[in-house]
Amino acid sequence: MAFVAAIACLTMATAAAQGPATEWRQAQAGYTFEFPRDHAAHPEFKIEWWYYTGNLDAADGRRFGYQVTFFRVGIDPAPANPSRWAVRDLYMTHVAVSDPAGRRYRYAERLNRGGPGIAGAATDRYHVWNDDWTASLAPDGRHVVRLLEDGLGVDLTLDEGRPPTINGRGGISQKGAAAGNASHYYSLTRMPTRGTITLDGEVIAVTGQSWMDREFGTSFLEPDQQGWDWFALQLADGSDLMIYQLRRGDGSRDPHSSGTLTRADGRVVTLRAADFTLTPTGPVFRSPTSGATYPIGWRIAIPAEQIVLTVTTPLDAQELNTAESTGVTYWEGLVDVTGEARGRPAMGRGYLEMTGYAGSMGRVLSGEG
Repeated sequence: MAFVAAIACLTMATAAAQGPATEWRQAQAGYTFEFPRDHAAHPEFKIEWWYYTGNLDAADGRRFGYQVTFFRVGIDPAPANPSRWAVRDLYMTHVAVSDPAGRRYRYAERLNRGGPGIAGAATDRYHVWNDDWTASLAPDGRHVVRLLEDGLGVDLTLDEGRPPTINGRGGISQKGAAAGNASHYYSLTRMPTRGTITLDGEVIAVTGQSWMDREFGTSFLEPDQQGWDWFALQLADGSDLMIYQLRRGDGSRDPHSSGTLTRADGRVVTLRAADFTLTPTGPVFRSPTSGATYPIGWRIAIPAEQIVLTVTTPLDAQELNTAESTGVTYWEGLVDVTGEARGRPAMGRGYLEMTGYAGSMGRVLSGEG
């Protein structure tokens, strides 16, 4: 959302608590997106991320999934300390690779300050880095994502595919009742991808489809919002669906839950909370590490679009415990889709992110400690 992040929108509570939100620019209605300008950093906002997920195939028939997320969190918009070590921004990065056939899920994370140049994000072009982990835009317009550590990583080139899909209404994606609890949010929903993944030291050539989510803003969630369930789905008929529900602490669904359906012909349908339902179907994954229980089977219904989808995963254990960066534990993994769309059988692949099952996200992203 991967507002999360994503979303992957995951930030450290200590970082989000620094400095009043009024020092940072708020996401306001009427924003006009421009590309490739908006791929670059927006340091006037407190929080932003660049978020990739994808389903990839090897020549030997094996299937893999991957997630890469770069986060920037503003700490102090104008540090009084002139030292280049003064902390204006923190940068957190996650990389994960899923191997359903091998029952493997591996991930790594990094946290660095932006001051001395160890990590950062350019404002004049798309180039974000955390030490030697990078995501950038090549001169030919392709995205290049390279991260490698201890036998795990990705080295991928992605075409943008179709034009960016703008999520929300009026240039903002509203996440709460307050005017500032919003983000500027767009997606590149179907990106032809090729390159290599590295898993347990094995370098594997892959091709497939990726999804990029990009968000920037200053505050997102409210204190009583527990977390979210977010789906990015690419259907075989050429349509793409981003849909999420925000969960409140009392178990109810927040009315600011929403989604975006990008039809095969490029037309975009914005979905309000009343337009869809997301219902767990029974299978769960109980994490032996965090103790959290995640619903890993879902039913999505969008009556006005005549869409009913069943979402399952070929790999139950896809939980990240990012104690060394964002401090958030969440489930993020590849999924399969079957069902019906406008009277025809539907199938596809995608990614599912679930947060708040191992602890509340509301205080983190609301800007409270």
